[in-house]
Amino acid sequence: MSVASPGGSGAGIRRSCRSRDLQNIGIPCLSLDFAERFEFNQGKSRDAEIDPVGMGPDVPLLNDYKQEFFWKRFPQTILGGPRFKLGYCAPPYIYVNQIILFLIPWVFGGVGTVLYQLSTINDCWASVLAAGLMLLAASIVQGMSLWVRQKNVTVETFPSENTLADEDEFDFSSCAGPETVKFIVPGKKYLINTVFHSVLAGALCGLGTLYLLPNRLMLLYANTGATFVLFVFGWVTVCIGEYSLIVNTAVETATFQPQDTYEINALTRPLYIFVFIAVDLAYRFTVNPTMLQINQILHIIFVFLPVVWAVGVLPPVDALFLWVLEQVLEFGLGGSPMATNLRLIAMFIVSVGVVIATFFIPSTLGVVLFTTGMGFILSLDLSQADTLFRFCCRTAHASLEYPKYFGKQIGWHLGWKEALIYISLLIVTLAEAGLLHFFAKSSSTFTISPQTVISYILIVTLVIWKIFQEIQGAYILFGFFRNPLFPKGIRTVKLFEQKRAILMKFGFIQRILLNLISPFAMVAFLSVDTSLQDLHTASLCIGFTRAFRIVWQNTENALLEVVVIAIVRLATVHSSLVWWNSIGTGIQLLMVGIIRDRFFQATSKLKFALTVLVSSWTEKKQRRKSSSIIITLNVILFPVVLTVIALASALSAPLLPLFTLPVFLVGFPRPSKTWPGSVGAAACICPDSVYYQHMMHNLANVLSTAFSAGSLGNPSPGSHFLCRFQDRLIWVLVLERGFGYCCISIKGLELQETSCHTAEARRVDEVFEMAFEQEDQAKTCPINQHLGNILTPCAVLPVEVYSDARNILTGIIDTHENLKQIKEDFAKVFIWVLLRSTNKSKSCQNSQDIQPLQQNRTWSDECTITSVQTESSTSPKDSSINSETFNEWLDGDIFELESIGRKTRISFVKNMIDMQQMSTKPIVTSIPGSLETRSLSPDINEEELPKKTPTYGLPAIDKGGKRIMESGNREIAPLVVFSSPYSSKLKVPENWRSGPFTSLLLQKLLKSFPDDWYSFVLTLMDVVQSDEKSSIIFEVKGDKTLREMYAQVVMSCYGIMLGTDSTIPSPNQVFKVYSGDIPWSLGLDWLTQKPELLALALKAFRYTFKLMFDKASLGPVEDFVELVNYLEEYERDWFIGMMSESEWQQAVLQEKPYLFSLGYDPSLSTYTGRVLSLQEMLLQVGRLNAEAIRGQWANLSWELLYATNDDEERYSIQAHPVLLRNLTVQSADPPLGYPIYSSTPIHVPLF
Repeated sequence: MSVASPGGSGAGIRRSCRSRDLQNIGIPCLSLDFAERFEFNQGKSRDAEIDPVGMGPDVPLLNDYKQEFFWKRFPQTILGGPRFKLGYCAPPYIYVNQIILFLIPWVFGGVGTVLYQLSTINDCWASVLAAGLMLLAASIVQGMSLWVRQKNVTVETFPSENTLADEDEFDFSSCAGPETVKFIVPGKKYLINTVFHSVLAGALCGLGTLYLLPNRLMLLYANTGATFVLFVFGWVTVCIGEYSLIVNTAVETATFQPQDTYEINALTRPLYIFVFIAVDLAYRFTVNPTMLQINQILHIIFVFLPVVWAVGVLPPVDALFLWVLEQVLEFGLGGSPMATNLRLIAMFIVSVGVVIATFFIPSTLGVVLFTTGMGFILSLDLSQADTLFRFCCRTAHASLEYPKYFGKQIGWHLGWKEALIYISLLIVTLAEAGLLHFFAKSSSTFTISPQTVISYILIVTLVIWKIFQEIQGAYILFGFFRNPLFPKGIRTVKLFEQKRAILMKFGFIQRILLNLISPFAMVAFLSVDTSLQDLHTASLCIGFTRAFRIVWQNTENALLEVVVIAIVRLATVHSSLVWWNSIGTGIQLLMVGIIRDRFFQATSKLKFALTVLVSSWTEKKQRRKSSSIIITLNVILFPVVLTVIALASALSAPLLPLFTLPVFLVGFPRPSKTWPGSVGAAACICPDSVYYQHMMHNLANVLSTAFSAGSLGNPSPGSHFLCRFQDRLIWVLVLERGFGYCCISIKGLELQETSCHTAEARRVDEVFEMAFEQEDQAKTCPINQHLGNILTPCAVLPVEVYSDARNILTGIIDTHENLKQIKEDFAKVFIWVLLRSTNKSKSCQNSQDIQPLQQNRTWSDECTITSVQTESSTSPKDSSINSETFNEWLDGDIFELESIGRKTRISFVKNMIDMQQMSTKPIVTSIPGSLETRSLSPDINEEELPKKTPTYGLPAIDKGGKRIMESGNREIAPLVVFSSPYSSKLKVPENWRSGPFTSLLLQKLLKSFPDDWYSFVLTLMDVVQSDEKSSIIFEVKGDKTLREMYAQVVMSCYGIMLGTDSTIPSPNQVFKVYSGDIPWSLGLDWLTQKPELLALALKAFRYTFKLMFDKASLGPVEDFVELVNYLEEYERDWFIGMMSESEWQQAVLQEKPYLFSLGYDPSLSTYTGRVLSLQEMLLQVGRLNAEAIRGQWANLSWELLYATNDDEERYSIQAHPVLLRNLTVQSADPPLGYPIYSSTPIHVPLF
């Protein structure tokens, strides 16, 4: 019979994994098992079709399609992998086989247990027997799976036409057939995992037997009923772990990685079983009353492990490893969470080495000096060596992409000044610690303890610093009240800078207190501590290593912890806290640090829970039919909710609101950055990403200033900030913190706002306006009216960014006078562009070639040689017009310069004279622009001509005799004589000179050529650097040949782009020409075959349109000087083009002061103009509730990776103006989120 496998179409999973879609977000195509967990529809935004008004709050949390799949998966998760609910009729032996495999560990363990209970063998041999039997069974099971897979590969002759369908269908023929084995035991991807997991399964069964021996349980509880219950349900736990390890791994609710590439998830459940067994073994070998109580408690928890695994409280192995390293490094060793996993592991190893080295130092003075020095060094930004190396080895492409910032790296530089500062600080702190410890140890005559004096200094320092830090932000006292000193109603940068001058002075004082006074005062406090006398204890090494390091690593937290210790000591000076004093100052600080962190986490989680609970009723669009019931249950079960919050805080785990409803669970602990991948490794790149990429460095600089001044509070790792400017939303995450620096990640959210995005962005604007702009409201109501929002406004920062202005051009582009101006001005602008480009390219010619040879040198003699260099590069492969083929409009060389020596030119003229003598008819000089061609005398055979006698109409031959081009394949240029020897410096390339129009039509166009403007522009050209420049310019202006040459090129392009008649172009024609889609005309093919000329003509037309726009907005141009000023400004400060062009993005990265684009809105049938101007603007910054972000991200991970609820209309992605739910989902790392820009870790200074 043929049935569909779980996760197939019957289970409600649509397999739409496409390689190109996943590559767009920076990850490879996912495997089939991940497709069963998460459905990708990357081609469209998750909330593209959501209307927060129309959808309503009662959309299904899980639609019927997903509910069916969820209720199939969840039992499988609880039992560790068996598939008992398939949704279709399967043969009974499918279920029987799974039950047998599930109970095999219990059977083998039961054999050993019975033999032990009968005193046949001891407990160790019982364990070994169970382990051996399980190893044999695991090997057989995995061997059968491996044999079936190899057999399938061998017999498969033809490739499957539908891989997904074949994967979903199984044809069961017998209870032990290949299809049955493949269905029940999918097998391992890697052979090493097959061996390792089999050995681990044997060890697990043997140790589980030892752990659950009835005699041992009776010794622990002395109760037969408890022993029976623990024995039965304990073996259920072991069987679940064994099945997940050796038969089929269950999909865990606690999923960290989108893909289980290395089959790590199979180790999760056995790992926790081994932890419980390890505690029991420790108790067996070290009989201790405390260990007895712990063992009893853990045996009870052991039977509830399946429930804990099902709700996803315990993290998977990879997340557990990183979380443990991070927690130990931060709270046990005084470090900080790291920006990358590699740095975390490296820093953990080094820090542990410091602790071990401290243990073997013989003297207290040595301990103080070593821990002080290493604490200072390890708190510095040690990644700068790598940054310096990458900066020195940068590529040319990278230099082009970021031309401004390669000489201005973010963060402190590894230079001699910085090295001198840090070396000086290190010497001073070592001298201070050593001297104070030495004199405090040798002298005992102090009336008042030095530590008491320092304690008062630290208390005063903390109070002053906190006051000065609080007044830097928009709100004070944890965001409850407005700051009366903060500037309000400010809309200009200059006025804001003036009003915040007093705050900057206070900020400078708090920086001195925080970065200099506080660390040295705390080092002094620790150096004179009496508990340093107890050497060679683990607690001393760990406690003081952490204490001397956190002083520099996170000075704000260290100052609070030390002050708490000082206050406790001052308050108990006349009493004795024996236990508290016996653990030493280092361990006291460690305990206070953990309590401080968990307390603030619990406070943030409680605020988040209340926000979710209250807003589910106060926000009408979030009020579901079940809201009243859920709120009532939360009130009744409030102690349970508090317990969940307390447990989540104790584990430093996110508080998970299920489907973002007020139904709270404990998420599994994970690193502070939440996501497993490298920071900045993936983003949904789009054309708008370039705006975030450009502002990243400027934003990092101003954030550095704000962090230093205290405007944004304490930038501790895991803090989130939201920045708002016009339509841009920037998400900032603090990854790492040290002395004088912090490491951040910057993400940019989408600019094409959906309805949900718009609703939340509007609320963000309201929150910021209430804090920064409504001055009258601030005076009447000093309380934060948006206190429940997860966003708390902090500061306004001046930052250099592109300001975006969009205009509707109705009344400008459709006005007859303005369209007429385009036609009148195009020839003028094109003359200026062409002359400027030609003159600039010719100015690069060698100085030895600028001296004239003779006045009667002809046009054709030079262009013949020039054609050898230019012909191959000027013949396009495709004559179609495409904006992507146009390079950025720079003033570099656009065509080759000829380099002809004096001897070559004289020889060339001589050959030309010889050629004229051989001809029976004189060579006729044609009028410039005409299409008539001259022919050779019929009496002369072309092959009889001398090879070294190039002439008009014949193929050009180089010295080697190789034919460069055939005369039939090239346009014939007329023979023209320049009247000025300097005119050749302004000549145009040869293939531009023969126009596409007939002589009669060309003469009609030439009548519109602006001679006066042409002469005026020539006076501006630097034809030659000489004292006789004016006379030379006058001579060039009088050269009719040069004038006719330019008139022909300019007016030919004029006729092609705007028409040869006097008809005024329509707005549609103007837009098409501007965008490069030039309507077909007689000479279009001629122009498209000359890409350089086409680029210049298109550039001139866009300048013309911008000139028309400015004249319509600012008034007419008075004279030629003002017109030139306009054009020079366009060339120098503007990029005028299309937003869809790559040159637009390059101009943004190169920081062109202004950018202009013409567009069309088909929905409104209007033409639009967009202007980007680079200027210093005010950026609004607010601090987000970090626990609210972690909780929503935890729900997102559960909902998409486990419940596969990627429905575009799901409840948990709709707009929530208080929780900012849609923005939070966007800011998650791909593939779950979709930020359009994500930076790599950026190190910013905090001085």
